[in-house]
Amino acid sequence: MIEACNLHKFFGAFHAVRGVTLHVAPGEVVALLGPNGAGKTTTVRMLSAILRPSEGYARVAGYDVVEQAREVRRVVGLLTEFPGLYLRMRPLEYLCFFGALQGMSASDSARRAEQLLRRFGLWEARDKRLDSFSKGMKQKIALIRALIHDPPVLYLDEPTTAMDPHSARQVRDAMLELRAAKRTILLTTHNLAEAEELADRIAIIRNGSIVAEGTFAQLTRQFLGAPRWELRLGTSAQRAVAVLDGAVHIEHIDGDSIYYHTDDARSVNPQIVARLADAGIPIVALNELPQRLEDVYLEIVAGSRRADAASLVEQPTQRNEAPVTGEAVALNVEG
Repeated sequence: MIEACNLHKFFGAFHAVRGVTLHVAPGEVVALLGPNGAGKTTTVRMLSAILRPSEGYARVAGYDVVEQAREVRRVVGLLTEFPGLYLRMRPLEYLCFFGALQGMSASDSARRAEQLLRRFGLWEARDKRLDSFSKGMKQKIALIRALIHDPPVLYLDEPTTAMDPHSARQVRDAMLELRAAKRTILLTTHNLAEAEELADRIAIIRNGSIVAEGTFAQLTRQFLGAPRWELRLGTSAQRAVAVLDGAVHIEHIDGDSIYYHTDDARSVNPQIVARLADAGIPIVALNELPQRLEDVYLEIVAGSRRADAASLVEQPTQRNEAPVTGEAVALNVEG
């Protein structure tokens, strides 16, 4: 549904996006993550037919983003980080206006607007001007604007920003419903727990390039290694070290707890339990520790930064010619 191949974008001498290649299947939710200024918004703007790529090509629902830009805009719903609402308008007239821009009839726009306003708890505020809405309410209106023409593809940039927990839950539930209805979603967010919950796959972009891509499980295994376990004992963990020698590689000990990694818990853990039972060492708990997307993300970004630093050390004569990093131009590109 979304096909980007070797996308580049230059703003003058600044290389904002560097060879991004991304494929998103119908009904798939992909989270595009990265630091501020990494190139997320610029990439989404190219995929929305708002910015022309400097190099490479992209197609959305089969339409070329340059040659068929109007068709791309009709099949895409775009939620930007900043709502950009017409604040003197009221919700129904505002949403019907955007429905008309998408070629919808007045009756279809009104029906769809009412349906979505009720869905997101804003129907009772339909007669108020948008300038009286809270930040969270404005964000909901911007999301409804993106959904008004029932597009098959959605680009959601920080969809739950400024929302209270209840409203954010409503939006996440709506995204799950859209995924179940086979809508294709490209999500950019700094809320990593949200990305972990919603995304089928994750792509991490830094300095304009995608540096890692895969499912959460794939990225976890690649960057964090085997699952991590905590063995809590009813006595000092030091007593168990000799007993467990050869059964598992112990990562570290903390009081009455032993921490270790294993790829084969089905085989290793029963051996551990049996050895400790034979030695009379009581087990209080044996738990697999949760692995979070935040840990994966920080490991990837830190690894990329270490690689950048090593490259500068190895090539000191080229240091003055290196491109400006994405973080340094965040205001120019992302905001």
